[in-house]
Amino acid sequence: MKALKFGGTSMATVDSIAKVKQIILADKERRFVVVSAPGKAAGEIKVTDALIAVCAADGASRIKAFAPIKTRFMRLCDGLGLGEGLLDPDFAEIERVLPQAEHDYIVSRGEYLCAKLLSAYIGFAFVDAADMIKFRDGVYDDGYTETLCRLALEKRPNAVVPGFYGSNADGRVVAFSRGGSDISGAIVARAVNASIYENFTDVDGFMTCDPRIVPHATVIDVLTYKELRELAYMGANVLHPDSIFPVRKANIPINIKNTFNPDLDGTKIVPTDKFLSGEYARAKKSPIAAIAGRKGFCALYIDKSMMNLEIGFMRKVLSCFERLGIPVEHIPSGIDSFTVVFSGDWQDHANELLNSIRSEVKPDHMHIANDVALIAIVGHGMKSRPGTAARAISRLSNANINLRMIDQGASEMNIILGVSDEDYDRALVALNGEFEI
Repeated sequence: MKALKFGGTSMATVDSIAKVKQIILADKERRFVVVSAPGKAAGEIKVTDALIAVCAADGASRIKAFAPIKTRFMRLCDGLGLGEGLLDPDFAEIERVLPQAEHDYIVSRGEYLCAKLLSAYIGFAFVDAADMIKFRDGVYDDGYTETLCRLALEKRPNAVVPGFYGSNADGRVVAFSRGGSDISGAIVARAVNASIYENFTDVDGFMTCDPRIVPHATVIDVLTYKELRELAYMGANVLHPDSIFPVRKANIPINIKNTFNPDLDGTKIVPTDKFLSGEYARAKKSPIAAIAGRKGFCALYIDKSMMNLEIGFMRKVLSCFERLGIPVEHIPSGIDSFTVVFSGDWQDHANELLNSIRSEVKPDHMHIANDVALIAIVGHGMKSRPGTAARAISRLSNANINLRMIDQGASEMNIILGVSDEDYDRALVALNGEFEI
């Protein structure tokens, strides 16, 4: 039995939805389907973005703002031979509550309507995610959700479920973060004990590097859950990083596939222990699975002589971040110095942060750089291949790229390199050339 999820591009047009139907019906094991809201198409914006604009309108004017979305769904229904009036009862209910509706309810209606449409088109039952994916005071309730999903789906031969949202105990809709339909698909896959979770999108799979910067990047055939988490964090955003947690508990592999090129194998994301035991293997024998990165970080450099003898020094510094609500990304350290890397989204708090730290620990010197890019070299094979970090540093040096920091995870599965934002693209190209992944 397979669980599937189709992204917004897959659900954007009459032709793409016809492809979705063909994919589903081509394999009788494909029985449970989760969908996103329709994405961008010619002359159309993403439905979720349009719904966010509806939220910004006031009262009755929301109905006017909702009209183009309603028209788009009516055209999809008509183009698929379902008739323009298929969703009329749903439109009527949405418009009834729209003037007073909360944000999460409004932005979730794209998935809701899309699932209603697809269920009618392929002849599968519709099951509302609000009835089985539960939150408690806005926080996802995994245990309760798992039980409700099993009860709702275990006796059904098939179903279409809207992604992206669930509900609180009082029935109010609660949405995941953007891209949360990936999480919904994983929840459903676990609930039905799927043999695999097929996640269909508009790319062939995870790439060894960003193909916009490294044109010869290739599709990775196999990744582990842990490698995926590292790459997703560093900007390889084919899949929502939190979507692995439900399926990881049940050891269900994920297969990233392309709706528009469905015969390709795509990328299979597998349990880490099964990969390390040899049950799965990559076609390429490079110790590196992929290289990914992100720009726009800040780095606080702090120095103080004999810092290592001051008990609680680092804790005091980090407490300043905590008081300001600034998440910390990495902390490479030395004997008398260390660096705290944090998101550039918080750079407006730099002066307040510096003043707080001066008051707490009286450092000899500190400053913040706000043009730092981080690059992650990821792969389980590095543990058994000495010299990976040395090769990376040498390659950057030969390319005249200044290395601003280096941090290796305790698992020896990733190496994080810091360079300036302006050197980011050149660094990706140089590293990819060194490791030939």
